[in-house]
Amino acid sequence: MLYHFLYPLKEYWGFLNIFKYITFRSVGSSVTAFVICMVFGNLIIKFLSSLGAIESTSREHAPELDSLYQHKHSIPSMGGVLIIFSILVANILWGNFESKYLIFVLVVTVWLGLVGFIDDFVKVKTKKSRGIPAVIKLIGQLVLGILLGVYLYYDTDYQKVLYFPFVKKYVLYLGFLFIPFVVIVIVGASNALNITDGLDGLAIGCAIIVSATFSIISYVSGHYNFASYLNIIYIPQSGELAVFCASLVGAGVGFLWFNSFPATVFMGDTGSLSIGGAVGAVALFIKKELVLLIVGGIFVWEALSVILQVLSFKIRGKRIFRMAPFHHHLQLKGWHESKVTVRLWIIGFILALIGLASLKLR
Repeated sequence: MLYHFLYPLKEYWGFLNIFKYITFRSVGSSVTAFVICMVFGNLIIKFLSSLGAIESTSREHAPELDSLYQHKHSIPSMGGVLIIFSILVANILWGNFESKYLIFVLVVTVWLGLVGFIDDFVKVKTKKSRGIPAVIKLIGQLVLGILLGVYLYYDTDYQKVLYFPFVKKYVLYLGFLFIPFVVIVIVGASNALNITDGLDGLAIGCAIIVSATFSIISYVSGHYNFASYLNIIYIPQSGELAVFCASLVGAGVGFLWFNSFPATVFMGDTGSLSIGGAVGAVALFIKKELVLLIVGGIFVWEALSVILQVLSFKIRGKRIFRMAPFHHHLQLKGWHESKVTVRLWIIGFILALIGLASLKLR
């Protein structure tokens, strides 16, 4: 909004030319999202509490772990509405909606946010840890992935190829496999972050790191000179995704203020599904899907630990971990919740640096 209203006035007030720069608007977007979270955070937490939006945190199947969650039984969930609201306002103010990618990523965020919201609402109403059936939730994700995949497949400006990090020339043309590939990325990223959301501050902290990294990558991908220097694909209009990712960083930091240990609010599926899917969409738009596997390595490992645990138990009748996802395994080994969270943040930060290095080391 500010870009469309103020930038054209640069002929009369030259200083308004600053709205041309994505870097300036990214900072504005991030700060705006953070301020919104800080201003409305306590109000939304009190509102959710008054509605009885308390998600069950009992772990009857793991008594040893359940004792560690006794203090969480009265903490409101569905805090993802605060994140989504902050992101939407920040991008409406600072985004350039001439970029189709910015519009698409906001649609992905809202769509998956609604899927998560319905799931959270059912949990709250039934006072159980399970919301809508997993199949229905998956259908909501699949429909979005298919629609996005079909659109991108028929978009002549979009390349249906897969680029490999640390490799300069080799690319893989996906053809008709591109549509299911988009579905896998959206559904996989969305659910991976959802699985990671089990400790105070863990998922949102890792999401902040991933979003900050992709804000940088989006900016250079949408800047012809930087893209040429780094020898990466130049994608017109993708620079605006830096504004979106920056807003996610700001909203994430603001939410972490309330979600850090001991948390006073949880993001719920409303937040985890939407953030995960949004990050996956950004990776698709800037053709850095495999870089996301590196930068979002914590999410990948958390999801993989669940898959390995299930397969091992079904095939061998034995568990690999004391409990999955992996962060619960560390808890049952005696690690304090805060130690698990911070150490996984550290690993996430290192993986982000490796992901950034892949832009040049090719």
